[in-house]
Amino acid sequence: MSGHDAREASGTPAAAVAGRLRITEIFHSIQGEADAIGWRTVFVRLTGCPLRCVWCDTEYAFHGGNWHAIDDILAEVATHGAKHVCVTGGEPLAQKRCLILLRKLCDAGYEVSLETSGALDVSAVDPRVHKVMDLKAPGSGESARNLWSNLDHLLPHDQVKIVIASRADYEWACAVLAERTLADRCMVLFSPVWSKVEPRELAEWIIADKLPVRFQLQLHKLLWNDARGK
Repeated sequence: MSGHDAREASGTPAAAVAGRLRITEIFHSIQGEADAIGWRTVFVRLTGCPLRCVWCDTEYAFHGGNWHAIDDILAEVATHGAKHVCVTGGEPLAQKRCLILLRKLCDAGYEVSLETSGALDVSAVDPRVHKVMDLKAPGSGESARNLWSNLDHLLPHDQVKIVIASRADYEWACAVLAERTLADRCMVLFSPVWSKVEPRELAEWIIADKLPVRFQLQLHKLLWNDARGK
């Protein structure tokens, strides 16, 4: 639904809608991925995603959610007293006002990360934000959606994540790693799809091929399995 459509549906004045985002949940937990792994983090999960990866573990964020004023989001984040904030989804950049939230979080002094699918343009994201950008392997069902021009907008503190569901995905990831010189751009993360690839198997592939990548497991799933809001 576009912003105009949302105003039509809700009858809300344009000025009010301009400062709001549709949010699925805000919660305080431990970061389970990327370079901030292990840090106490506030997660702001935006609603909506244009992709449908077959192994997605946050389908509940595709629809629903509630409108929150951006300043109210910042106020709730502040109650948890954490230095790190992760804006995630769904696909957070599907809501254009996400860029405003990211900027305001940075202005407030937080270490801010953005989890994004790699299918939407990241060029306007505040450079202070740590972008954790997926490249979708064929096993996701969405590899055709990779926006390769996004690679030109990655900074050294950003990360590229490839989620791997099979040996074929791994071979694809190795080819992309070499052809796109990913490791020269930023940190590259290889992560196994939960229950599809044995973590030890992926780790052994990386070691055997001497890849310049960082192996990662989803720490939050080890701690809380699939519990929502963790």
